Amino acid sequence: MGKRRCNLLARMGMGKTPAVLEIHDRLRLAGEVGKTLVTAPLRVARSTWPEEPLKWEEFAHLKVQPIVGRTDERIAALRNDKADIYAVNYENLPWLVEHLGEQWPFDMVVPDEASKLRSFRLKQGGKRAQALAQIAHTKVRRWINLSGTIAPNGLSNLWAPMWFIDQGLRLGRSYDAFEQRWFGYKRAKDAVNAHKTRISRIAFPHAFNEITTLMKDVTLALNPKDWFDIKDPIVVPVYVDLPPEARKKYREMERDMLTQIQGHDIEAFAAAAKIIKCQQLANGAIYTGSDEQIERDVSHWVEAHEEKLDALESIIEENDGEPILVAYHFKPDLARLKKRFPDGRHISTKADEDAFKRGEIPLAFVHPQSIGHGVDGFQNVCHIIVFFALTFDLDPNDQIIERVGPMRQMQAGFDREVLVYQIIARNTIDETVAERLVEKRGVLDATMDALALKPENITHG
Repeated sequence: MGKRRCNLLARMGMGKTPAVLEIHDRLRLAGEVGKTLVTAPLRVARSTWPEEPLKWEEFAHLKVQPIVGRTDERIAALRNDKADIYAVNYENLPWLVEHLGEQWPFDMVVPDEASKLRSFRLKQGGKRAQALAQIAHTKVRRWINLSGTIAPNGLSNLWAPMWFIDQGLRLGRSYDAFEQRWFGYKRAKDAVNAHKTRISRIAFPHAFNEITTLMKDVTLALNPKDWFDIKDPIVVPVYVDLPPEARKKYREMERDMLTQIQGHDIEAFAAAAKIIKCQQLANGAIYTGSDEQIERDVSHWVEAHEEKLDALESIIEENDGEPILVAYHFKPDLARLKKRFPDGRHISTKADEDAFKRGEIPLAFVHPQSIGHGVDGFQNVCHIIVFFALTFDLDPNDQIIERVGPMRQMQAGFDREVLVYQIIARNTIDETVAERLVEKRGVLDATMDALALKPENITHG
C-alpha cells in the first residue's frame, strides 16, 4: 500500500484532510491499520477533524474522536473503541504518550501541520515533539506528515519532520550533522540596529537541491498553482512615519535598551526583549510593567503614537464597507483597535466566527495564532486582510491569509483579488520583518515547487 512513512504537502484548500480519510479507510479495509491518531492544533483536533467525515458521503461511516479537554474527558475519549480516528491537540501529546505507556493502540500517526514538529532535537528541543519521538519508530507502523508550510522559516525546519519519517537516514542522524553538512555561517544585519551585524546560519548553495532531492521519494507535494488558474494575493505595503517624539523614544530603546514614556521607565534586559519592545513602539503602544505584572494584568502599557491606527482608518475608508480582517499581535494594540473602531469586533469564540461568516461584522480583529488553523468560511464574505503588525514567523502569517486566500476564493465561486495590506513603520524593525518574511516565503515556495507533483508528470492508463 505504498510508502509506510511519507510527507503529504499541500497548501490550504487542496484536500489534505479528506485524503487522509481515504488513506485510513483503504488501509483499514486491507487490514493494515486499525486506529489512526491525528495530532493537530486544538481547534482543528476539537472541531475540524470530527466534522470532516460528515461532509463526504463516502466517509460518513468513519468516526473521529477528539481527545481534548479535562483529564477525565480525555480518558473517556480514549475508551471510545467505536472510533476509527482519534485527534489530539499538540499540547496534550506528553500526557497521551505517558498515559498510554506500553498500551499504545495507534497503528498510524498523522501530524497535521507537521511544521509544529520542527523544534525536535535528539537530546533537547520541544517537549511535545520529544514525546511523539518516543513512540514514532518503536510503536507506529505508518506515519504521514501533513503540512502546507513544512518549512515556514527556511530549510533548517526540514530536518525534524523528516526524522519522524526515516530516523535521520536522509538528512542526518542528528540536527548537528544536518547543519554541518548543509549550512555555514555569515555576517547578517542586526534585526534592530542596521549599523550592527551578527553571525547567522546560512544554507550552502548546493543545499537546496540536495535536500529536496533526498526528500522526493517519500514526499507527495501539491501546489495549487500547478492545478488551478489562481492568482497570488496582492500585497500592499502601507508605510507610516513615526512622529518626532515617538521616533526619539524608538531610537533610545534601539540604542540604549531604555527609554521613558509618560513617566514610565521602560527597559529591555536582553536583545530578544529589545526586539519585542521595538516592535511594540513601531505599532504605537508599549508594555510598561515587569514580565510578572504583565502576566497578571495586561493593562500595564502606554500609547506612543497613533500612526498605524490612522493608516488603518484610511484603508477602511478606501475599501468602502468591504468586510476586513485585521491581524494584531500585542494585546495593547487590540485594546486600541477596539477603542478607535467601536464597530469592530474581536473574533475569539465560535459565535464570533459564525457572525463574521454571516456578514454581521464589518471589521474583525484576529490574532494569527488563534484564527489560522481549522477556520473555514471566511472567504464567503471577505477578501481583504490588514496586518496591523508583522511577526517573524511565516506560518501563522500565511495561515491567516489562506483563510480568505485565492484557493478559498475559487472554491467559494469568486473571481476576485485577495488584498493583503501590511502597515509598516518606516525605518523601524517592521521593515526588517517584512524583508525576512519575503525571504522565508521564497524558500518555502521554492521547496514546495521542487517537491511538487506536476499535472504533466501524471501518467494515465
